[in-house]
Amino acid sequence: MPHSWLVTLTDRSADAPSTTRHLHPAWWVAVVTFLTIIGAAGFRSTPGVLMTPLHEEFGWPMGVIGGAVSVNLVLFGLAAPFSAATMERLGIQRVIAVALLLVSVGSLLPIWMTSSWQLVLCWGVVVGLGTGAMSMGLVATVAGRWFVARRGLVTGVLTAAGATGQLVFLPGLAWLAEHHGWRSAAVATAAVSLTVVPLVLWKLHDHPSVLGLTAYGAAQGTPVGRPSRPTGHPVQLALTTLRDAARTKVFWLLVGSFAVCGMSTNGLVGTHFIPAAHDHGMPTTTAAGLLALVGVFDIVGTVFSGWLTDRVDSRILLAAYYTLRGGSLFLLPSLFSDHMHVNMLAFILFYGLDWVATVPPTIALCRSAFGERAPIVFGWVFASHQLGAAVAALGAGLVRDQLGTYDLAWYVAGALCLAATAMCVSIRTARLPDASPGRTDSGVREGATAE
Repeated sequence: MPHSWLVTLTDRSADAPSTTRHLHPAWWVAVVTFLTIIGAAGFRSTPGVLMTPLHEEFGWPMGVIGGAVSVNLVLFGLAAPFSAATMERLGIQRVIAVALLLVSVGSLLPIWMTSSWQLVLCWGVVVGLGTGAMSMGLVATVAGRWFVARRGLVTGVLTAAGATGQLVFLPGLAWLAEHHGWRSAAVATAAVSLTVVPLVLWKLHDHPSVLGLTAYGAAQGTPVGRPSRPTGHPVQLALTTLRDAARTKVFWLLVGSFAVCGMSTNGLVGTHFIPAAHDHGMPTTTAAGLLALVGVFDIVGTVFSGWLTDRVDSRILLAAYYTLRGGSLFLLPSLFSDHMHVNMLAFILFYGLDWVATVPPTIALCRSAFGERAPIVFGWVFASHQLGAAVAALGAGLVRDQLGTYDLAWYVAGALCLAATAMCVSIRTARLPDASPGRTDSGVREGATAE
């Protein structure tokens, strides 16, 4: 029924007039968040495309360039919990507008660099901090504040925005770098990030209560007012949340498994797939096109994973994702060649479906275990993702420099994925209404008894 389908997207707040249906503002917030993450993804597509041109122009070893990417990935992760805490304190809109400006500046300045430390400063520090503020912590915050119904699905769609950005930017950046030089690709990345700022200032509202509404899908009678803002410093809030969460076993299992996720995606495949394919004679544009296809299938896989997360035990989903990912990495070294063939396309399809499908169930487990603190806790879990990615980005570059091949890196990553499977099936937590960092893994507060 078309009318009933449209009603599911309308304003469900108790104050909405019964005779008029309007699109709930939560959907506009989700759209702008989606576009914001796409804008930030412009840089996330850059290192894989520009590593070889930078190596050829400046003569820097792949390990040095990979080191700059590692700094970026570390700060991308470490910034996440602090940016989530800052959003609690100052609001989403201000934090994201400043973050986009940082990405734009950090992407543009390298066109004038003459030394590798400048690459580390711009790519690593400036862009790392900017993109960190727009990482999965933003997804957890927006989905948690603005949605009750469809929360898993929205989480999946917003997570897929990064893959959409990869799809949009990778082929274009590769073409620019090959035909007009790598500096043109850097300028394009800076311009895209800057373009998103007006949208953020226009529609990325901080909380439904700002508009006098409740979250989409909130029960009738839910108070319109938002919880009081934290009064402490954002850094203190982030560190206090880490202290409390670190007392639980589930936190460390999520940290360990998500670190492997980062190693096997952003850090290894996202950074080194194109150079590895180039080692086997494949043109850079062809390899970039394959990596862009990962983004195509990732959109489908992540959205479907979000839908499944609303229906299936998140631990089962994560165990399946990591097992299948590990198996595909063991096969990858035998698939490289100087041209694109069916087996490589099959790997790209499969790996794309699994790329960040882990995010919706991981966020769901964080919310189940840690309640209102979930966005900040997930920020710390995401930090482990990026630390793992940084280790892989640097380690794979060093493996390539020392052995002349990436094969060992693929095999190690496959084994770690199987270890992540074991971590996920060891998680013992359930969806409980009373969730906070003070809980034990059984869902009972320390010092309290189960009801």
